[in-house]
Amino acid sequence: MSAAGGMHEVLAPLKFTLCSGEVGVLIGPSGCGKSTMLRIILGLDGDFRGHIARPPQARIGMVFQEPRLLPWRSVEQNVRLAAPDVTGAKLSELFRILELDAHRSHFPGELSLGLARRVALARAFAVEPDLLVLDEPLASLDDALAGRLRDEIATLVASRPVMTLLVTHSLDDAIRLGDRLLFLSPRPARIVQDVPIAIPRAMRGEAELASIRAEVAALQLESK
Repeated sequence: MSAAGGMHEVLAPLKFTLCSGEVGVLIGPSGCGKSTMLRIILGLDGDFRGHIARPPQARIGMVFQEPRLLPWRSVEQNVRLAAPDVTGAKLSELFRILELDAHRSHFPGELSLGLARRVALARAFAVEPDLLVLDEPLASLDDALAGRLRDEIATLVASRPVMTLLVTHSLDDAIRLGDRLLFLSPRPARIVQDVPIAIPRAMRGEAELASIRAEVAALQLESK
């Protein structure tokens, strides 16, 4: 429903599945309904017609577009608040991978955007999720920082079999992190292409990425 009280169709009928350990990437134009879809998948929006099947008793880790950290809590406290049972060893390993060791006692106001995004990732992985949802986690970062954080996300995703759904506007991020690319139409969003990537993430060098990029471009031209 719009602010004026009118009804708008945000999502067309669509269907997709993800397996444990698989990274699906949603790619679509701004305003097409990606955020609405995420809210439905996470169970935050019950005002829809359809069915969402999640693993029974699934633990969900969510990384929002904004880090959404409590400003009066330290980095470590923010993470432990979401995952009170996380072990010291697990937390230390997360902080090592995400380069947060030196910032455990810092408060969010002392962090750059890149560091705050790392804390949000640590918080999501600390709960040991069965379903991980990443809503444009690399937005507004410069290329070098985004590249480092993308590599850290890939390391974390590879560390345990977690079902992952990533939303991004960047085809480069999608082909580096994803196992399947789900291209969405403008609103009302529907899936116009479901593109699997056969090459394992760990084996995607620059030559392989260029080949994937060219294949995706050719498929998009055929669909027009």
